[in-house]
Amino acid sequence: MRKLVYFIAVSLDGFIAGPDGSDPTGPDGFWPVGQDYVEHLAETYPETLPAPAREALGITAEGTHFDTVLEGRRTYMIGVTAGLPNAYPHLRHLVFSRTLTESPDPGVELVASDPVEKVRELKREDGENGKDIWLCGGGELAGVLRDEIDRLVVKVGPLTLGSGTPLFSRETPFEPVHYERTDAVLLDSGTVFLTYDKQS
Repeated sequence: MRKLVYFIAVSLDGFIAGPDGSDPTGPDGFWPVGQDYVEHLAETYPETLPAPAREALGITAEGTHFDTVLEGRRTYMIGVTAGLPNAYPHLRHLVFSRTLTESPDPGVELVASDPVEKVRELKREDGENGKDIWLCGGGELAGVLRDEIDRLVVKVGPLTLGSGTPLFSRETPFEPVHYERTDAVLLDSGTVFLTYDKQS
């Protein structure tokens, strides 16, 4: 069965974005993006780079880990506002929203039904060559899907925010979940890629 993987950048104090939820790596962003960070993504997780970055870097290779990306409405709208209604045309792209009634891009599938049931359905499908499902964000959707997350890949940035959008929504119920660390990559620029698999 395919895994749901929450692949996300997070600050040292547990935030994935600032209080306004805008793109922390965008033109006005505050997130440190070193050259080695981009190179590591391009080499190891090329499918997680948005289309303009893939084009700029000359990346045409298919993804090595994922064939599907999931986003909540707020996360998705960051791209739409930036003029990018489908940042990941190389992946099956699903956006969970009960308020969007028409997709801004024919390659983006809107899902108004229960996210948990939809993810369980996706897990049962045969992915392209057994590839997994990438939960891109945000924290609210991650909170809803927390029990379905099989793997965490957190890109821990060398910064603290003080406040902002947490890794999981503050409404997520208290329920300890244990993980086993299966990989760690420390970049010279300070970011650490940590991979954890949920313990059965």
